[in-house]
Amino acid sequence: MKKTIVLVLAAALVAQTVTGCSGGGSTGKAGGAGTSAAETTTAAAAASTAAGETTKAEDMASKYEVTEPITIEWWHTLEEQYSDTVNEIVDGFNKSQDMITVVPQYAGNATKINEDLVAANAAGTGLPAITVANTSYVTDYGAGGLMEDLTPYIEATGYDTTDFGDGMIEASKYDGKLVSLPFLISTQIMFYNKDMAKEMNITIPEKWEDMDAFLEKATKKNADGTTDVYGTVIAGWDQWYFETFYLNQGVKIINDDQLTTDLGDEKAVAIAEKIKEWTDNQYIGWAAGTDAASNMRQQFIGGKTFSIVHTSSVYNTYVNQCDFEVGMAWLPGGETKNQEIGGVVVMIPSKNDQATKNAAWQFMQYLCSKDVNMQWATGTGYMPTRKSVLNTDEGKAFLEMKPAFQAIFDNLDLIKPRIVHKNWNQLATIWKNSMAEVIGEGGDVKKAMEQMAEEINEVLGDS
Repeated sequence: MKKTIVLVLAAALVAQTVTGCSGGGSTGKAGGAGTSAAETTTAAAAASTAAGETTKAEDMASKYEVTEPITIEWWHTLEEQYSDTVNEIVDGFNKSQDMITVVPQYAGNATKINEDLVAANAAGTGLPAITVANTSYVTDYGAGGLMEDLTPYIEATGYDTTDFGDGMIEASKYDGKLVSLPFLISTQIMFYNKDMAKEMNITIPEKWEDMDAFLEKATKKNADGTTDVYGTVIAGWDQWYFETFYLNQGVKIINDDQLTTDLGDEKAVAIAEKIKEWTDNQYIGWAAGTDAASNMRQQFIGGKTFSIVHTSSVYNTYVNQCDFEVGMAWLPGGETKNQEIGGVVVMIPSKNDQATKNAAWQFMQYLCSKDVNMQWATGTGYMPTRKSVLNTDEGKAFLEMKPAFQAIFDNLDLIKPRIVHKNWNQLATIWKNSMAEVIGEGGDVKKAMEQMAEEINEVLGDS
């Protein structure tokens, strides 16, 4: 079908070119005698050029066509509670055409998929046709040549990528090449008890500098001075949840030299000291250690914290378990108010044969299409990735059902790629553990941050 469309368009282009030259030569008079030899030559040349370009476009498009029936496997991370949505969407694709049959395969969490994907790539066998990958793995996979460059596929099929959030596309690239597409995307968010906010007349601050007043008002203390309800709880088990507090105040986690960090400098120390002050005053809780995620979740569901800093992807979980209205707010910013991408992209392993890649590309386009994207957003807690849906009937209906997502819709282009460095995981672990230690066990924050920065500099230097 695509080949036919290309030929029809090409024929129309040739006809239009010839007709346009003839009309110009006759200066609008009846008959064709006014067409000069030069004009005839020009028309012929134009037709020849158009035909050549058509042949080239046709050849390019045909390279990525699916010409024979094929069954492919898709690895995903969507657990049992999402199986109805997965099956509905895959069935929709399988019934939309008669060449490709997709078999969805739950392959564990992002870490498990990473392990199995790397092993299969090394062995050169057992690879899925298409798979999801955590956004943090894009750089490693790109550097290792594991991901197919989608650029020629996009050029051949005319696939439009400009409708995705700007930061989402940047996060899907390696070395300037688009090697994946945004799929189930999340970001850091502050969930809050909207009923409590109305009762206490509290608004989530937009600026870090206004956090003191907010926390003091949102925190409920008992008569003995202990805390009954925290102002917020931060997911301290992953540095991703507190990272933007530093980035938006001008702290460079990795400097331009790629060898040093600013985490021991004055700005970073001041932020860490403020967090420590809030925890000491029991205005905020710091969720770290065993069962941290479960404990934080129960605090919020049980009304023992006004808000929490978590991932937007768990919106449905909180809505289904809380007996109050759940709100979402963009995290308080500083010089900037950017946040970072989370969730997973979708990619095609590069070692597969071309027929498998072509089938995977067809399915990938369907998975990430605007309409299907809204199905994912509706059936899960992940966000819409397309800017164009914001003003559509589907987008409006989505917001009526999940009004809290307005905070994300309003800031879609502020979701930026995560920091990239080959030793990033080591750096992040050192940072996370140091914060947990100084908050949980006490000590001199400045000294702890400076020592941490020295250790991180050694890690960066090893690269």
